Formats: sequence, C-alpha cells, structure tokens
Amino acid sequence: MRLDELDYELPPELIAQHPAAERDDSRLMVLDRRSGALEHSRFRRLGRHLSEGDLLVINDTRVFPARLFARKESGGRVELLMVRPVTDPPGGWIALMRAHHAPKPGSHLVLDSGARLRIIRYDRPGRPVLAGENGRSVDDLIWTHGRLALPHYIEREPEPEDFGAYQTVYAAQTGAIAAPTAGLHFTPALLDELQAAGIRVARLTLHIGPGTFVPIRSVEVEAHSMEAEWYTIPDAARGAIELARRTGGRIIAVGTSSVRALESFAITGDSEGETGLFIAPGFRFRLVDAMITNFHMPRSTVLAMVMAFAGRDLVLNAYREAIRRRYRFLSYGDAMLIL
Repeated sequence: MRLDELDYELPPELIAQHPAAERDDSRLMVLDRRSGALEHSRFRRLGRHLSEGDLLVINDTRVFPARLFARKESGGRVELLMVRPVTDPPGGWIALMRAHHAPKPGSHLVLDSGARLRIIRYDRPGRPVLAGENGRSVDDLIWTHGRLALPHYIEREPEPEDFGAYQTVYAAQTGAIAAPTAGLHFTPALLDELQAAGIRVARLTLHIGPGTFVPIRSVEVEAHSMEAEWYTIPDAARGAIELARRTGGRIIAVGTSSVRALESFAITGDSEGETGLFIAPGFRFRLVDAMITNFHMPRSTVLAMVMAFAGRDLVLNAYREAIRRRYRFLSYGDAMLIL
C-alpha cells in the first residue's frame, strides 16, 4: 500500500479541541463492512447495535501526567515525555526528549522547582534514560511536576476538565501517555445498561506509548516499524473470549489499542509481553469481529488499521460522509462502530 492511499482532506475545524459535554452524547457512525451501509446514531444507543452474548473488550490503562519541562545546566529549555520505567538503573525512566541540542550523558536537567534529573545514557537518539537526584525518585517528580500530555493537534494547554475527561471511566492500570480514546465515550450507566442486556465486558491492558502517534513516513506503508507497547490479557479476559467464541458472540474491540493486544495474542499465544504489531491492509484478523474507534488522522498507523479491518474504499467513503455531516474528529471527537 502506498502512503498517499492513507490521505484524505481533514478540515481543521473538525478536529475536536474539547470533550463532549456528556461522554455518551457523542455521535456514533455505524458501518456495516459487508453491505457498506452507514447509520447515524448516538453513543448512548450503542446497545441497539449489539446483541446478547457479544463481548466488549476494553483497555483499562490509566494515563499519567507524562510531560515534564526542565532546563539544561546551560539554561536551554528541554521538554520531556516520560515513556516508561526501566530496571537499569533501578527507578530510572526512559523519555522522549525535545531540546535544541541534546545534553550529554552524565549531565543534569533542572525542573522549575529546582529538582534535578540526571541523564544516565541514551537508549537511542532523543531517548535519554533518566534517574532522580538528591533522594527524589523519577516517579515522585512525575506525579509532583508532570503535566497531562494532550495530543499535539489539541492546540491549547490542558485545562482542569481534561484531567477527568481525558481518562476512561474504567481506567485502572497506570502506564499510558495517552488515553484509549474510543473508550472515552462510555459512562458507568451505559456499561451497566449493556451488561444488563447480556453484553459482556472484558478488560485487558495495553499501555499506549509514543509509537502509536508516530506518522508513517515510508513510501510503502508496510515498511513502517511500530514501537513496541506492553500489554497483558488477564485470565478473566481470556476466559470471556473463549466463552464468546464458543457461544457465537462477537468479540468487539473498544479502540485500536485493544485490537493490537487481541491480535498479538491470537498470533503469538502470549497473554503478556510487548507488541510491535503493525496492522495495515492485507492483515488477516484472527480474533476481532467488530471494532469501536474514533475518526483518525491521515497517514497514521491507526487509520491503516481501520482500513485493514473495513477496507480502504469503505473507510474513505465513511470519512467523507462524516466530514459532510460535520462529525468531530480525533481524540475528543465522535465514534465509529464497524461491524
């Protein structure tokens, strides 16, 4: 697949800059892959499009305040996106760093509070491994000084409402730099309603990292390499998946992160580990029968996954219709159910 086949014209004014007033009041486009039919609904009516025995698989990762601002000892500004902890050194973290000139290993970064981080080494260019100084752990500095890392296309600083809105109501396992945004539309009441109707819910965890947001730059889409993300599918979720398959229920992945975890498990049999699975057109889905997702950026890995699942022409047709009807796009935008 050529990179330009992942293009479409996204009007900037359709990129949602704020969350919906009510989570489940977002719009829902329903796409039938077999007929190509489109239906327009609201997310709170999701149950009308599902059946008893279906299984919703949600990603219960929790977003942490991953962005830190500091200065080099020379005074230059540095922005850090904390990615994940490492075991060497104990308590250390790897980060994605933006700086005019990369500081050398052994140098220090100073936060506005005066707290210091030391660069131990570079995992690769732009990815320092950091340790705390003066008895302060990196974890402590993150939770004391970190800021929410909203996506770059939300062109404003985080506001108080974002600290609740940019988190699913079922978030439990801390470790993501970004929310699994298809799950942002659920409310506790909607989940209760779905389960009362015989629609089961299973939880897995995939900690979303920066690799999900790296745009595809290779001319041939398949040449793109995904950065690995950690996932786990607990015993309860695996049991629910087996029950759904045995009884004819559909496995409905909530979000592209859930799809990656489920399909990685289907391929490898590993219920826990790191996955660098990149799903693009031509991929054969083994486990996922339906998908709930938001509307995605051109030339993105997540759009490639949606096209792999529903077909490029159907997806582009659905996106054209979404633009015509003024749907809201990207993280705080509206949702799509692909059956």
